Amino acid sequence: MSRRAAVLGHPIGHSKSPALHRAAYAKLGLDIEYSAIDVTVERLPAFMAGLQAGDDWCGLSVTMPLKTAMVDEVDEVRGAGAQLGVINTVAFEATGQGVRRIGHNTDVAGIVDAVRNAGVTEQPDSAILGGGGTSAAAIAALRELGSKHVDVFVRDAGRAAEAKAAAAAVGLSIHLRPLAEAAEGMAGLDLVISTLPPRAADGIATQLEQLPDGGRLPGGGRLPGAGRLPGDDKFPGDAWGVLLDVAYDPWPSRIAEAWHSRGGVVVPGLEMLLYQAVEQIRLFSGADVTADVIDVMCDSVGLPRRV
Repeated sequence: MSRRAAVLGHPIGHSKSPALHRAAYAKLGLDIEYSAIDVTVERLPAFMAGLQAGDDWCGLSVTMPLKTAMVDEVDEVRGAGAQLGVINTVAFEATGQGVRRIGHNTDVAGIVDAVRNAGVTEQPDSAILGGGGTSAAAIAALRELGSKHVDVFVRDAGRAAEAKAAAAAVGLSIHLRPLAEAAEGMAGLDLVISTLPPRAADGIATQLEQLPDGGRLPGGGRLPGAGRLPGDDKFPGDAWGVLLDVAYDPWPSRIAEAWHSRGGVVVPGLEMLLYQAVEQIRLFSGADVTADVIDVMCDSVGLPRRV
């Protein structure tokens, strides 16, 4: 019998999750139907109450604006999700008493795997752009990478509650700084994670372009090139550092182009989405997601394969 999974959010039409999951399940030979369902925060309780055990649900991917609200709709939250109070995954587990809904946060693993694949090592000198829900996962990812402190650049410090709560939960020191200082603050760092919505970092991109000598500072962290924008024939060598821009539509973003033009390594948000989806597929199906499965997932969204 076919099982069901879906990505929930609002709006949801732009989501790449259906392509990633469907490609993986086809390659794995699993009969799992995966769809996209538009659900608002207000409608979420009714939607979750309407899910029937007989429908053979195996999992839900959760995107904005539902990642915090979903915590109240599951039976248990595990791992990073429990620390952060933010989940992007619901796995359905059969027990002797019925089906339990287990919340997880695979965004953390998605960020860690994506930046490690780009050459980031332990204890990177880092910054985060934005203080919303995704910044919580970025903070937890940096803690997993061994960081002890991070500057978080925000438009309004009064609206950075999720970032502050995440930092307290994982034991990472943060310094909230104005977004207007981000361009100069990013220069010379090993790793920058932009959690800003699409186009929200365009002003920072303009400032990056205006920095002298690409904004390179003496003694700044440098990593070998390990990322690319579509159409590149080779990776940059003397890189500024690594930028992960979680926004992936439109792509390349202006901040990605500005960073790349200065010799920096760019990791597209699609790569984070890929790796967090890998973890979701394991949770939903119990299957081993091998390199050949990841290859077809990359092909499904036009993501260049790493070598």
